Amino acid sequence: MAAPPFLSAVLNKDQDKDAQRPSVTLTFAQSLDAKIAGKNGQQLILSGKESMIMTHWMRTMHDAILVGIGTALNDNPQLNTRHLPHRDPDVQKNGHPFSYHLPRPIILDAQLQLPTTCKLLENYSAGRGRRPWVLTTNSPNVPEDVWSSRIDALQNKGAKVIAIDQVDGLLSIPSLLIRLHELGIKSLMVEGGARVIASFFAHPEVINTIIVTVAPKFVGTQGIGYGLDSSQVSRFTHHSSHIFGLDTVFCLVPSSVQ
Repeated sequence: MAAPPFLSAVLNKDQDKDAQRPSVTLTFAQSLDAKIAGKNGQQLILSGKESMIMTHWMRTMHDAILVGIGTALNDNPQLNTRHLPHRDPDVQKNGHPFSYHLPRPIILDAQLQLPTTCKLLENYSAGRGRRPWVLTTNSPNVPEDVWSSRIDALQNKGAKVIAIDQVDGLLSIPSLLIRLHELGIKSLMVEGGARVIASFFAHPEVINTIIVTVAPKFVGTQGIGYGLDSSQVSRFTHHSSHIFGLDTVFCLVPSSVQ
């Protein structure tokens, strides 16, 4: 079993090897009424098994995978490839001790709220995952000793804490992409949640590919969407559509590369 062929085609569609930032794939699952989470950010299982496996193949094709602290707190994700078919690791051939390439897990966490008991840190400590990176502000609004204790707690559990410029109370997307590129990340898969998706859409010029899984479900008015205006999405055009079980996966790329 191998990755769906369309992934290689669309992910290689718009890559600028001279860009001083990673190639960015923005991907998420949504309901028919464009909701990605339940009330108060509660996790929703929208994707079916078939599209979930597709997403895990997509993870193997990126250097890193990024989520916001809201997703980390609500979902306690592992951001790995556990739904792919079993195969034995081959360190000599693959250069890592995992069955498949694992993307580096990255969490946007301006206030350093990530629990030290989260699955990402537990998996790293147990040798089942890669070291998580936590991107946070370089101008915290708490006393220095409190901030230092938060950093120490995360680093003692294995996280790498990286300070990023902040703009209007949010971590700067262009700044964090430059920093990640400096740290060797050439391809980044952004999975959400809603605030992170909106933050990237606010800088559409940094998005190379959009892959959206639409599940045949309605969530209702209490669900959380990501909210866009036409200026943020007008530069993207349809590349291809694919059926996985009951779900439909839509791929979009910038109009200039179609």
